[in-house]
Amino acid sequence: MNISDSPLPGLRLIEPRRFGDHRGFFAEIWNRKAYEDQGIAIDWVQDNHSLSATPSTLRGLHFQAPPHAQAKLVRCGRGRLFDVVVDLRRGSPTYGQWGGFELSAENGHQLLIPAGFAHGFVTREPNTEIVYKCSDYYAPETEGAVAWEDPEIGIDWGLDGTDPILSDKDRAAPRLSGVDTPFTYEETAP
Repeated sequence: MNISDSPLPGLRLIEPRRFGDHRGFFAEIWNRKAYEDQGIAIDWVQDNHSLSATPSTLRGLHFQAPPHAQAKLVRCGRGRLFDVVVDLRRGSPTYGQWGGFELSAENGHQLLIPAGFAHGFVTREPNTEIVYKCSDYYAPETEGAVAWEDPEIGIDWGLDGTDPILSDKDRAAPRLSGVDTPFTYEETAP
């Protein structure tokens, strides 16, 4: 596997090795020992799987606050999506900045998102599936969100004038300036 650091501290792009032939491919997408050898020692407690039937479905930007903050290991199981994170860690050198990555069934890339980031994605193909591991259980009382179109963050979702398909919750999310972020940057955080 190849692991690359991103400009946002703690956020890492992972490229699992694929072994392919005329039948398709095989890839090991999680191996506790292999990841621990790379300094990734997270106790995953929940796996989530989401299907978005229509291209330009946008979900996010979501987070869970402490004591149920979640790190995530995200990949695309089918189709193609643009995955986006925003650094919400007060004191971080990249606070309020975003990063975006194309994840697809074809490229097999994974994104390791530490706790303290808002996460969202927009689908590029019909019937796109996102699959991800979480380091804490779903706790609706700790849910938070940031507006996907916050001009101060300035995310380029690559929608090219297309209106995204949104939930009512995502449509009503506040701008980052209206969020009292519960996260603090720790330089040694994974």
